[in-house]
Amino acid sequence: MLKRILKEQIIKSLKRGIVVALFGARRTGKTVLMKEIMSEYTDKKVLYVQGDDFDISEILSSQRLSVLKSFVFGYDYLFVDEAQKIPNIGLNLKLMTDSIPELSIFITGSSVLDLRQNIGEPLTGRSKFYYIFPFSQKELQEDFLEAKRNLEIKLIYGMYPQVITGKTVNDRIDILTSIKNGYLLKDVLELDNLKDTKFILNLLRLIAFQIGNDISYSELASNLNVSKNTVKRYLDILEKIYIIYSLPGFSRNLRKEYSKTPRYYFWDNGIRNVLISNFNTLNLRDDVGKLWENFCISERLKYTFYNSFNANYFFWRTYDQKEIDLIEEKDGLINAYEFKWKNKKVKPPKLFFETYKKSKYFIVNPDNWIETLNTLNESEK
Repeated sequence: MLKRILKEQIIKSLKRGIVVALFGARRTGKTVLMKEIMSEYTDKKVLYVQGDDFDISEILSSQRLSVLKSFVFGYDYLFVDEAQKIPNIGLNLKLMTDSIPELSIFITGSSVLDLRQNIGEPLTGRSKFYYIFPFSQKELQEDFLEAKRNLEIKLIYGMYPQVITGKTVNDRIDILTSIKNGYLLKDVLELDNLKDTKFILNLLRLIAFQIGNDISYSELASNLNVSKNTVKRYLDILEKIYIIYSLPGFSRNLRKEYSKTPRYYFWDNGIRNVLISNFNTLNLRDDVGKLWENFCISERLKYTFYNSFNANYFFWRTYDQKEIDLIEEKDGLINAYEFKWKNKKVKPPKLFFETYKKSKYFIVNPDNWIETLNTLNESEK
């Protein structure tokens, strides 16, 4: 059993009168982690329920304090899985934290957009939010040799829990296909009452082919025969349910710096590849650079998320095509990352370092990626 980094953090946060919420895309291991944490409390009384159970949903959406008190009477902890299924969950959680202060509450939800809106305001100051992603390299407990041997598998099939534990290529493809067809867009459909997945899948495919490139909302809208606002709206939803994320352009001092539109990436390479139906080995692909860039940026973001390193992330490009893949900025300190699949020397853009003089520059390749992406400098901690 691979141990999730968030486990100890969540356990430390589970205190009386506090609601701990775990968000993440479907199939990233929220339920498994909740049950693992529950097993740590064998000396306590824990009530575990699922939000998609109609009876449970009726009770936890009742806004009747007498009903809520009776439901949790005698328990030390309330664990609610799939809490986004419960109407008015935030108000009911507030009622319980106000009136049953001896109770600790832990909930999970995949619909970040919906659930955060429902619980955020009522629980201001009495909640702690965590986000879980597909496995990070730090969670796999591999030594350098194992990580190097398994790198191609990760670039092609990604790091969803079921994929990591899959035994064969066919197992991994079947799992990713199942996620794409059965789970990937479920939150979008429920949140937006959308009946047809074709538009969303086509939008994601277009994004999948443009990793590391500046996107054009007008071009996407034209290809999909919709408005620019529709494209922006659904990209925003897809970010909020942790399928994709965006990097804006970094611009501070120079007219030459490009910052009009963001670049989009996938939280998981396997999801990207199943959307374009390409599981070819790396020697048969022409997008290895894109896979490497997507993988490395996601790994860096996962690492800093889990270490509560609240940096801002960008790409940097000038109109004359000088660029850096990832800019990490925190408290005025800038780290610049360039991702190269082949281990070769790269000259850093002179203009950038003349302008941002205290910046640090890292070239990330298959020989140094683990130490480079999973390290916080002393000045950054």
